[in-house]
Amino acid sequence: MKFTSGDRRKAVEYEADLVRYWKENKIFEKSVENRPKDNAYVFYDGPPFITGVPHHGTLLSSVVKDAIPRFWAMQGKRVERVWGWDCHGLPAEVFTEKKMNIQDKRDIGTKISLEEYITTCRDNMVVTGGLWEDTIDRIGRWVEFKNAYRTMDKEYMESVWWAFKKLYEKGKIYEGEKVLLYCTRDATPISKAEVAMDNSYKEITDPSVYVKFKLTKKSVQKLQHTFKESKLTDTINLLAWTTTPWTLNANTAIVVNKNNEYSIVLHKNEYFIVAKSLVEKVFTNEKHEQLSYEIVGTVDGSTFVGMDYEPLFANRGANAHKVWHADFVSDQDGTGIAHEAPAYGEDDYKMAKENKVPIVIDTDDEGYYSEGPWKGQQIWEINKQIAKELLAGGVVFKIEYIKHDYPHCHRCETKLQYRAHPSWFMDIDGQREEMLEQNGDITWFPGHIKNGRFEKTVESAPDWNLSRDRFWATAMPVWKGTDKDGKEHVKVVGSYQELKDLSGIELEDYHRPWVDDVTFTIDDIEYRRIDKVLDCWFESGSMPFAQFHYPFENIEKFEQNFPGDFIAEYVGQVRAWFYYLHAVNVGLFGKNAFKNVIVTGTLAGNDGRKMSKSFGNFTDPNELMDRYSADALRFLFLSSSLMNGEDFALIDKDVADISRKLAMVWNVYDFFTMYASVDEWESAESTENLAAPVSENVLDEWIISKVHVLISDVEKSMKEYDLQMSTRFILPFIDELSNWFVRRSRKRFWKSEDLADKQSAYATLHYALVQLAHVLAPFTPFMAEELYRKLTGGESVHLRDWPEVGHVNERVVLEMDAVRTVVNEGLSQRAKSNVKVRQPLHSISVSDGVDLGPHTQLYLDIVAEELNVKSVNWVVGGGELTVVLDITISEELELEGIARDVIRSVQVGRRDLGFDITDRIKLNLISENQKVIKAIEKFADMISNEVLAVDVQLSATIEYPDKVEARVDKTSLVISMQKSK
Repeated sequence: MKFTSGDRRKAVEYEADLVRYWKENKIFEKSVENRPKDNAYVFYDGPPFITGVPHHGTLLSSVVKDAIPRFWAMQGKRVERVWGWDCHGLPAEVFTEKKMNIQDKRDIGTKISLEEYITTCRDNMVVTGGLWEDTIDRIGRWVEFKNAYRTMDKEYMESVWWAFKKLYEKGKIYEGEKVLLYCTRDATPISKAEVAMDNSYKEITDPSVYVKFKLTKKSVQKLQHTFKESKLTDTINLLAWTTTPWTLNANTAIVVNKNNEYSIVLHKNEYFIVAKSLVEKVFTNEKHEQLSYEIVGTVDGSTFVGMDYEPLFANRGANAHKVWHADFVSDQDGTGIAHEAPAYGEDDYKMAKENKVPIVIDTDDEGYYSEGPWKGQQIWEINKQIAKELLAGGVVFKIEYIKHDYPHCHRCETKLQYRAHPSWFMDIDGQREEMLEQNGDITWFPGHIKNGRFEKTVESAPDWNLSRDRFWATAMPVWKGTDKDGKEHVKVVGSYQELKDLSGIELEDYHRPWVDDVTFTIDDIEYRRIDKVLDCWFESGSMPFAQFHYPFENIEKFEQNFPGDFIAEYVGQVRAWFYYLHAVNVGLFGKNAFKNVIVTGTLAGNDGRKMSKSFGNFTDPNELMDRYSADALRFLFLSSSLMNGEDFALIDKDVADISRKLAMVWNVYDFFTMYASVDEWESAESTENLAAPVSENVLDEWIISKVHVLISDVEKSMKEYDLQMSTRFILPFIDELSNWFVRRSRKRFWKSEDLADKQSAYATLHYALVQLAHVLAPFTPFMAEELYRKLTGGESVHLRDWPEVGHVNERVVLEMDAVRTVVNEGLSQRAKSNVKVRQPLHSISVSDGVDLGPHTQLYLDIVAEELNVKSVNWVVGGGELTVVLDITISEELELEGIARDVIRSVQVGRRDLGFDITDRIKLNLISENQKVIKAIEKFADMISNEVLAVDVQLSATIEYPDKVEARVDKTSLVISMQKSK
């Protein structure tokens, strides 16, 4: 094909055009369909919430999810990429409630019908789809939106039902009660993983109270017997410490550590029991001033175990209001004594269950007291007031206020309550070892996450709370009935057909409230569905099979392609989606759900803080891409520490730097097309099967070898899922191509009288650029496509296979790299000595250099020209390389340096005056500097040759109409010229 000079477009132009071109010509579809179905590479895409909006973090994950599949498609794999939407759960419900101005869960079903609420939730699930598609297109990601799966779809939910029943039948799902993180605003449990994933801990200030629990008379007598000679009164207080005053109404026990020492302290005629190590700290005032006190005696904590104390409020019955031992009680903070409201603490609940201590729940689902002195008031609103009232009533010894990190709801930002709650759980403990074993079959990048964060997540994970007390989610497929003897029966349903067989009812929509109305009778027992829905993470963990409606459809397709080959998300998903995928699929199938995973770090704003509009610490991604190109943003992400799971601050300047470095490719392209169009050069090879040219020129052999090394290095790193390493090879190669091969070959394109060598130069540069387009394709798909189509006229580089690694002349690579090392060292010495490169020098001496072989003289000529020295002394040896540049400047060298400054000034003038690169000119130079005049006279032939001048004149007047002025040797040089006919 023929090449046109000056046809390069701005990135923002060709990126938009290529999005349209790909769609109109179905290039993505072809890239899938052209590969055989029996050679699949399976990619799982973690679906975003449809109610969310795209942001930099979205783009980051999309870039990774695009680069890896593009690479494997070029490896001949069939890589289907189908988008998915998370439609259920709190994010969707919070979104709907804001739109409907719902302030309280209790409004649903009262002020607004559940049917209207669910219908509105469903309608809201399509509002941002177009925005997502536009953004994904803009970043250059290929994914099929048309047949996107949605977790709210009837078929998807049926697969989730199947999974739930299968796990239940395996004995891996059970009903129970545990203390869970609970959102009083949304009136539902929240998983710890959700809180940890979004780091939903906030620093808050809470009242820390020291509460007096008065020992009963019987317990006091026991203590008095221990201290026979002491005059202990009948009023002795266990001084317990808590940061949750709102839980005091539900107190049923006190715990101490039997192995710790406790002191009996007299203060203002009252006796207090406090851990010995904490006495001094406890008896201070609000100004942290020491109070006066007397230590009456010290005993082991075991002394108090079994004692009784008087209730603060209501008596909670048998086995309540006793002192117990607990290992979790420390003598390093508080008072060394803890009050127990077992319904509101994990350790407390476990202790109560083990010792049959009463468990009191005195708050309703929204966190309002259902009994006691603060009945009807919300716990978080009344918490500080409770502390003050108890202080005023003499129940609290003192109040302190502490700042600490506390979990909040990741969706509505409400402070979470720890609360005992009846729920359905997946038995993680029973399959923990299997999950750890199956982790061994997964390749994690970065590797440390495998036996670090992920393994620790599995090791410490509690049984998974699967149920939610909400509305918009997959309904739990559990029906219950009670027989005439009051015995409860459970029926778990695994398909819509099974439900129809039981009830005779088939629904269009299996969401609440419609599925709630389905009942059936078995053996005279009527079954009704429990009013719980599934944690949306169970849906996400079901994605590998539910997206195919397995096992009701696509059985062979799923089973042949499970586990998936690749997934990727940011580090927060290690505890979330990655974990839940692993838990569900190990539970169902006994194997890991994915083979390879890339975990990216978290993207921060330009100040290192979380990206936030209120901080103003980031540029809108679309503006950034329009300014610098989507490819530049992609390449920055892929080459950053994000790919090693580390955090990274996005700074506009970094995107600009990448854009500038990538633009070197277009500079090379411009150079190629400029000369190729002049010489009407055309490639003799088929562009679809371009073979490496055979050349006798060492530069050609070197760059072709470098191309093959690049192809090999990038391929190896990509197969290891090391994206950062993959990109590290690319920019250095572009620099080698532009600043060494092209620069060293310039004269071959426009001065060479050796036509065969010129043909080799063209063929080599064309080959290098076409192969570079292939290598760039996964990383910078727009630039790669534009470059490939302009150089070959082919349909798309993304329909091509990854280039095969050709012959690498390792000897030539070694020799040329050695030459470049010497040149770089010589340039460094010039810079340190403040001697510009245009100033010729006498010599450079190289000791212990590489043996340059049969091309020694060529290499020495290159060194001499690059460093502008008259001679090169290359001594071969086996020691440490030493380079010494002679910077002594004789008069003749000085004049030659001035002549080269004149040449540069004329070349700049030619460009500024609009002369073509091949135009011959007549040249007139005017200077009053005698050194400049002498230099021009002495080196007139060199000047003429370099600037394509047929005539060079020195005069006192301007001879030609086109003129410019420059400065040479710190004086004025007037340059006039005209085109020679």
